[in-house]
Amino acid sequence: MTKNPIFRGAATALVTPLDKNGVNYEAFGRLIDWQIDSGIDALVIAGTTGEASTLTDEEHREVLRFAVERIAGRVPAIAGTGSNDTAYAIDMTQYACDIGYDAVLVVTPYYNKATQKGLIQMFTEIANAATKPVILYNVPSRTGVNIAPSTYAALADHPNICGIKEANGNISAAVETASLIGDKLALYSGNDDQIVPFLSIGGSGVISVLSNLLPKETSQMCHKFFNGDVAGSAAMQFKYLPLINALFCEVNPIPVKAAMAAMGYCENYVRLPLTQMEEEHQENLLSLMREQGLIK
Repeated sequence: MTKNPIFRGAATALVTPLDKNGVNYEAFGRLIDWQIDSGIDALVIAGTTGEASTLTDEEHREVLRFAVERIAGRVPAIAGTGSNDTAYAIDMTQYACDIGYDAVLVVTPYYNKATQKGLIQMFTEIANAATKPVILYNVPSRTGVNIAPSTYAALADHPNICGIKEANGNISAAVETASLIGDKLALYSGNDDQIVPFLSIGGSGVISVLSNLLPKETSQMCHKFFNGDVAGSAAMQFKYLPLINALFCEVNPIPVKAAMAAMGYCENYVRLPLTQMEEEHQENLLSLMREQGLIK
């Protein structure tokens, strides 16, 4: 059974503009509009980059509601609804489905981790409760648990599970996953330094941090590949690699918040336990942004 991907190309894992008073919705709306006007293929709201882990429950729901209303169907809207509490993940997933999201992104359970059997049961329960497609999100560097290729294969036939955001950094495992899932699930890179490698094994695109800064270009990198310009796509991957590395020299979203603040889209504000970027790292990031013409 082939399931249509929610999007092909680049989806921005969007930052949430925060300040000492909470969420800056005026800035958030401008950011959403700019992303869409720049040609982004989809938007992910309240994921890792959106600092969902330090939003209150009320903020999380309001961020999701505001964003889906502002997106207004112009591009696919994907809500971050995962948790290490399965009941809460189900509740957030149902909320996002009810208010109009096109899909949800569900991360592996951090801290309590789970076995592969536990992952299968958890994702199955969440997918059973969802009325929109579910994208599984694997980021073991943050959660302490990894989804095995065989586990993706076991979940691939669930009618509500449509895709994978794979951020384990292991291309060999991604190749094995791709071989097992065939065309049952869309495979998205969760790492900006691996966009073209993922496309080369049949990937449908990327859920990206880089595209916060470069929405048009990150989308173009994917669509050049889809249109047969593999060399052009690879050239863009190489061109932006130093900037990508700078965006991940400290834990995400510390650097991308600094970058978006420099571009005037939000304050350089992150909530503890995150702290502002180290000065020398920030100087390097801003220097690379100047080279790319993103700031003066």
